[in-house]
Amino acid sequence: MKIKEITTNKADYMDILLIGDEDEKMINKYIDRSIIFALYENSILISVCAVAAVDSETAEIKNLATYPKYQNRGYGSVLIDFVCNKYKTKFKYLILGTGENDKTLSFYKKRGFKKTHRIKNFFIDNYPYSIFEDGKQLIDMVYLKKTL
Repeated sequence: MKIKEITTNKADYMDILLIGDEDEKMINKYIDRSIIFALYENSILISVCAVAAVDSETAEIKNLATYPKYQNRGYGSVLIDFVCNKYKTKFKYLILGTGENDKTLSFYKKRGFKKTHRIKNFFIDNYPYSIFEDGKQLIDMVYLKKTL
């Protein structure tokens, strides 16, 4: 397993980023100011994590995505651990926003993230179409935070 830090040609990763965020326009709002960490297994791209600085104390995971055939095998957890270890001396906090999906929220809570707040109607106000996960429409953005 190898993790590469991607700082150029980030649009080359758009296909996998679209798994974590279904709208290319939304991805384009943060891709230039993000570093993408790409996890490879035997030279095959498996998973990515896009991270951007918010301020001097906080970094934000903007996107975490794994190709469907590799999901539920721990790759996302490896990337979260990698990002936490990489940034623990540079930032105090790691935050992220996600939809209100029990499976996703449980994933992050198991990795030490705690709910902080929500942005009402985020997915309705910011996407041109309804987004569904596990049959449930996403409405509010739920923010989580972890002390590094």
